[in-house]
Amino acid sequence: MTSQEEGTVERTSARGTVDARGTVDARDTADARDSADAGDAADAGGGELEPRAETLPAFDGGGGVLEPPVPAEPAEPAEPVGPRGRRRGMRIALIAACAVVIAAAAIGAASGAFGGGGGQADASAPTGPPATAKVQRTTLTSSQTMDGQLGYGDTSAVQAPSSSGASGSSQSGQSGQSEQSAQGGGSSSAAGIVTWMPADGDTITRGKPVYKVNQQSVPLLYGSVPLYRTLGPGSSGSDVKMLEQNLRALGYKGFTVDSTYDSDTAAAVEKWQDDLGRTQTGEVKVGDAVVASGARRVAKAGLAIGDTLAGDVLTWTGTDRVISVDLPVQYADLAKKGGESTVTLPDNSTVTAVVTDIGTPTSSGNASGSGSSDSGGSSDSAGSGSSNATLPVELKVKDTKKLGSYQAASVSVEFASGVRSNVLAVPISALYALPHGGYAVEVVTGTTTEYRKVTLGMFGNGMVEVSGTGITAGTVVGVPK
Repeated sequence: MTSQEEGTVERTSARGTVDARGTVDARDTADARDSADAGDAADAGGGELEPRAETLPAFDGGGGVLEPPVPAEPAEPAEPVGPRGRRRGMRIALIAACAVVIAAAAIGAASGAFGGGGGQADASAPTGPPATAKVQRTTLTSSQTMDGQLGYGDTSAVQAPSSSGASGSSQSGQSGQSEQSAQGGGSSSAAGIVTWMPADGDTITRGKPVYKVNQQSVPLLYGSVPLYRTLGPGSSGSDVKMLEQNLRALGYKGFTVDSTYDSDTAAAVEKWQDDLGRTQTGEVKVGDAVVASGARRVAKAGLAIGDTLAGDVLTWTGTDRVISVDLPVQYADLAKKGGESTVTLPDNSTVTAVVTDIGTPTSSGNASGSGSSDSGGSSDSAGSGSSNATLPVELKVKDTKKLGSYQAASVSVEFASGVRSNVLAVPISALYALPHGGYAVEVVTGTTTEYRKVTLGMFGNGMVEVSGTGITAGTVVGVPK
């Protein structure tokens, strides 16, 4: 006998229950579960089992009960179910299962449970660029980066005064003098002994000793003309004026700063000699002082205490940290005195430097060219020299505090090679190469995009100058993400 409740098909038989899928529960109806169900227990006399059908509760889609279960009336003994009836029950179960699947699919599609929510939008992929940028009106600067060296500039040597007289070697206004007889404040044919030397890295300023010989100081004077002769009453010239300027700067008075060495100048010199511990002669001789353009920093001592005063006493540099660049001559037009450059330090920080000095082109190939015996011709040597020619350029950093503790380091110097003002520019990555040559940018207008051909100008600062139809400041263009 068949009972159906809310789409559930159930058949009972003396052997067990057939569910909606047509599966027979062959478990013994007298097992522990059935014995706990009073309605399924066998009679005490051991008679035949009395099968009965139960009515199951119906549930809504949210899990609630629509109707309470109603006990079913005792069923009549079921007739044996043959193969034909079993096949019919299986068909009914399959039809019901299909109906459930179709209904679930319809509900899922309506609710968007299978993704999207907008069927048509999901069918088409995004067509816009991954990111955008605006066309800018700006100033572009193209540049050339060169290797440079941070330090205190070129070194120069302070030479001991020559004992051969006033015709000794020139010191280029930077270092020692040319006459040994001046040491000790008097004439002497014997070389002096070094009794004091500054340490490497020391800074020497006006009036301070550069070194001491025979326990007498040889001070530093500022100027461009070295002491190349003995100065005394009656002398005149630029070297006299240089001496008087230094005396005045050191605090000595009672004379007029001019180009004439008179008695008042001699009196001031005597006071100066007394302060230095020298014999008061009123005259200044070669070797009594060292002349340099300003304060100097000792690079390396050449003599030690106890050495005979001869040769290079020490080497020194300026006191300002500078950047030196050997600029290839083909880039000579990049360096302009007073021009600014960007310098990248070893820690990748940047500082601004100004070109302060441009030297004379030199060639590293000249010496090797002249020394080559089998190169085959002078024209080859000249060509080699020309290709290796460099232009020494010196730059000073505007804000030296930004150099931190760097005393000497390799740096990169970016020289500006061109400037374009008030131009339209886009990031270089916004350019698209066209199949038949040229470039375009992807212009974004609302929800659509189009490629517009552009003409390129200067490159600089990671951007490129562009012009073309429909390209204006503020135009939105596509760029890689």
